[in-house]
Amino acid sequence: MTIDKVLTRGVEQILPSREGLKKLMQTKKIRLYLGIDPTATRLHIGHTVMLRKLQQFADLGHEAILLFGTGTVLVGDPSQRAAGRKLITQAEIDKNIATWKEQVKPIIDFNKVKIKYNGDWLLKMSLKDIIEIASKVSAVQLFKREMFQRRLKLGDTVYYHETMYPLLQGYDSVVMDVDLELGGTDQTFNMLIGRELQQKINHKEKYVLAGKMIMGTDGQPMSKTSGNCIWLTDIAENMFGKLMAVRDELMPHYFEFFTDKTMPQGEPLTVKKQLALEITKQYHGLTKAQAAQTHFEQTFQKKAPEYKQTVKAKTNLMLTVAGLVGSNSEAKRLIQQGAVDVNGEKMKKNNLKLKIGDKIKVGQRIFVQVI
Repeated sequence: MTIDKVLTRGVEQILPSREGLKKLMQTKKIRLYLGIDPTATRLHIGHTVMLRKLQQFADLGHEAILLFGTGTVLVGDPSQRAAGRKLITQAEIDKNIATWKEQVKPIIDFNKVKIKYNGDWLLKMSLKDIIEIASKVSAVQLFKREMFQRRLKLGDTVYYHETMYPLLQGYDSVVMDVDLELGGTDQTFNMLIGRELQQKINHKEKYVLAGKMIMGTDGQPMSKTSGNCIWLTDIAENMFGKLMAVRDELMPHYFEFFTDKTMPQGEPLTVKKQLALEITKQYHGLTKAQAAQTHFEQTFQKKAPEYKQTVKAKTNLMLTVAGLVGSNSEAKRLIQQGAVDVNGEKMKKNNLKLKIGDKIKVGQRIFVQVI
């Protein structure tokens, strides 16, 4: 991929200018990073917009860093939050981050991308260090942040530690001495604080690249609470099925953000199948992706559900469904909503004991049989 495509495909804006960053990239190999806080055990496809962008820079030979926010996560990013985040424990951080590297392996080449953890320096900071950093940024600038003002108008509390988050994230740029930071548009404020600190402490320019925000399958912002996510841990059949449920008007964006291909012309259903196959193939390989397409066609187009005999008998329905959808909480939600059938009957009890031969239907995409 060329420099021009890297700087435009899926990109909302580059500050202070796209032209300046392009010129810098033409004169030297830059150092850049993408930071992700480990707030959950799973990543969804929305996270891959900037992960793919990070890899694109790495493929051009630049020094790319994937930074796990093991320090900033203790504060909790207030971006786009209607209320303060619950404080997280070290045990939760370790659990959340345990499988992340494995989840992103299909799109990140760790021979080209370095992994770092900001807890390595943020947790070692002294009071003197924190005061020194805080002295570089106006308190008014932090407190005037739009999301804080919105919460205050609603009568909600803004806690002091939340205002520290941009400073801590910004300090990552200083420690790693980067030329560029990648993030979603919701991270622009934090990234610009990092730019200011880099200028004042290291006397160096730092560019900010904000990627476009992606909508979930229902056209609403993708989030784990809305149920519109495509998880990187989804089995092939579920991933393909969810992609087939994406609204037609979102297809150009999904091709742009999640593939290197241009959206082809053709009948919407055919084009969507190409999209679903291309994305599913990235995470599960061509064979499983093609099998998922066949499963979808037999289940939804021919209206003849195919129950795959791949699930071993477990102690109860809850554990089985959790294994299919990825988490206990999501399994519980689906069962409570009546989205789980056993032998044609909707189930509302989590502790139903399963037996060999039971046919389980989860939502509109998963059909399995206990063996």
